[in-house]
Amino acid sequence: MTYYNPEPPFTHGDQLKVGILIANLGTPDAATSSALRRYLRQFLSDTRVVEIPRAIWWLILNGIILVIRPRKSAAKYAQVWTPEGSPLLAHAQKQTQLLSGFLVQKIQSPFAIELGMSYGNPSMQAALEKLKAQHCDRILVFPLFPQYAASSTAAVFDAVWKVLLKMRNVPAVRTVRNYHDHPAYIAALAKSVQAYWKINHKPSKLVMSFHGVPKVHLTKGDPYHCACHKTGRLLAEALGLGKDEYTIAFQSRFGKQEWLKPYLAGVLEDLGKAKTKRIDVICPGFSSDCLETLEEIAMEGKEIFTHAGGGEYHYIPALNENEDWIHAMTEIALENLQGWVTTDSFGNWVSAQAKKDNELTKMRAQAMGAN
Repeated sequence: MTYYNPEPPFTHGDQLKVGILIANLGTPDAATSSALRRYLRQFLSDTRVVEIPRAIWWLILNGIILVIRPRKSAAKYAQVWTPEGSPLLAHAQKQTQLLSGFLVQKIQSPFAIELGMSYGNPSMQAALEKLKAQHCDRILVFPLFPQYAASSTAAVFDAVWKVLLKMRNVPAVRTVRNYHDHPAYIAALAKSVQAYWKINHKPSKLVMSFHGVPKVHLTKGDPYHCACHKTGRLLAEALGLGKDEYTIAFQSRFGKQEWLKPYLAGVLEDLGKAKTKRIDVICPGFSSDCLETLEEIAMEGKEIFTHAGGGEYHYIPALNENEDWIHAMTEIALENLQGWVTTDSFGNWVSAQAKKDNELTKMRAQAMGAN
C-alpha cells in the first residue's frame, strides 16, 4: 500500500529554493451550471464554510442547493465573466506575476512563486507540487484575505495541510495569518480611494462592506468581526473621515441564521430612503474583484439603493493589480520571509559560490554512491 505521493526527481547538487504560495478562495472553471455544481459541491462541503451537522447538511446540499443554485449562480457569473475567464482568477494570476517581479528586485537568493486555490483550479495540490518540483524546501503560505476568518484563511491552511499529509518529504512551512491592520495594506486602500475621489469627487458617505459570516462564529471565538472593524477604523482615519462620513456593513448572507450585522442590503435601503445624494461602496476584505463585488455590490447594491430613493451610487474597485497593493504584498511577504531569503546585495548568498557549493555536494554524494 502506498501512503504518500511520489516525490519529484532530485539530484544531489540541485539548488534548493524558497517557495511562496499565493492562495485565494477559488472560482468555477466556467460560467456554466455543471462547472458551478462541481465548484459549489467542493466549496460547500467544507466544514470550515458550513458547520451544520454533516448528515443534515448532506441532504440540504445535495437535495436542494446543488439542484437549484448552480443555474442561478451560472447566470450571475456570466454577467462578470471575462475573455481571461473568472475575474478573481485573472486578477490573482496577474497579482502573482507582478509580485514575483517585485520580489526579484528584492530577493537575491533563489525563490519560486505559485498560485493555488482552496477550491477549484489551480488547486492547492497542483501549486504545492509545482513548488516541490522546483526544489522548494521552505514555503510561505500567503492567503489573500486581510482579515483572518476560520471560513477563509483557516480553510486555506487546511487545504495546504491535506496536501502535506500525503508528502514524504515535507517542506518547512510558514503562514501569513492576517494583515488587516498592516500599514502598507491600509495605505494602499487609502490611496486607491483618494485616487478615485480625485476623479469622481468625495461622496456623501463611504460604505465599507465586508463579506459576512454567521454570528455564531463570532460568539465561538472567530476574530473576523473585530478585524473588519479595525480595518474600517484605520481606513477612515487614513482618509480623514468623521464617524458620520462612513459606515461598516456585511454582505453575502446565506441561509436563515443570523449573520454579522448590519446587513449591507438594509444599510443601502436606509441610505436610499434618507435620499442620500451619493454613496461610494468599497470592499476592503477582497484583494480581487469577483462575483461578490462586481455583481452583488456593483449591480445589486446599486439597484437596492436607487430603488429606495438614493442618488448616485459608485463602487470603488478592489485593489486588484494596483501598484501600491503589489508593493504592500511585497512588504508583507518579505517580513514573513526573514531568515529564509537574502534581501540585499550585502547578504551571504552569492550565485557563483552557491553553484560551487552545489557541485561539491554532488561530488560528495556521488562518492558515496548516490545519484
